[in-house]
Amino acid sequence: MSYETIQPPFTLEFLKMSKDELRNYEKWFRSQIPIRIRQLADAVKATPGFSAWEPGFTPHSLGRLGEWLAEEVETRPRTEAEIRELARDSPYPIDIPKETLTNRSYSLAVDTGMYFSEVLLRNNPSLKWQHALDDKRSANYGQPVLVGRGSVPLNPVRIALTLAFGLVDRSVTATRLLELYDIWTDMLIRGKPPLSKR
Repeated sequence: MSYETIQPPFTLEFLKMSKDELRNYEKWFRSQIPIRIRQLADAVKATPGFSAWEPGFTPHSLGRLGEWLAEEVETRPRTEAEIRELARDSPYPIDIPKETLTNRSYSLAVDTGMYFSEVLLRNNPSLKWQHALDDKRSANYGQPVLVGRGSVPLNPVRIALTLAFGLVDRSVTATRLLELYDIWTDMLIRGKPPLSKR
């Protein structure tokens, strides 16, 4: 079975989208979660050595998923046009990385973020979805995030994309996905933002 990459019918330029577009994006995103988790599960199970993996929404399932993702994510060189556009849109003079995730790797990370959100929600009843529309200065503006008692908003897609880049450059290991679950669950229990302990 071939893996179909996610195809959002939106620009994903959240700061440029109208409130109506952002609300439609949030509805679309939440409706895609079960579909994308099925795509992810099929891709994982089709990989030799991972055929027994099931999306059982347990913390334990994140361990094997992290191992699988570490073997799958790849980067590609950015085009000169992409580098120029990113530099133009950045409010600060920063070095633009010469590589980015492939479309497939980006899609796998989004799917992983969606699965990660469901594991958190099903195992932490204090969590719920919230749509970040109040502050355009927020990095999460326009995006669905998870919030809970005393927690800072958790953007599961941003978490998974950061993880994917970390797996590619080897700054994190395959265990990081489960570690992130433990960090955020601990934070929910304590009612305080996670400490930078890793």
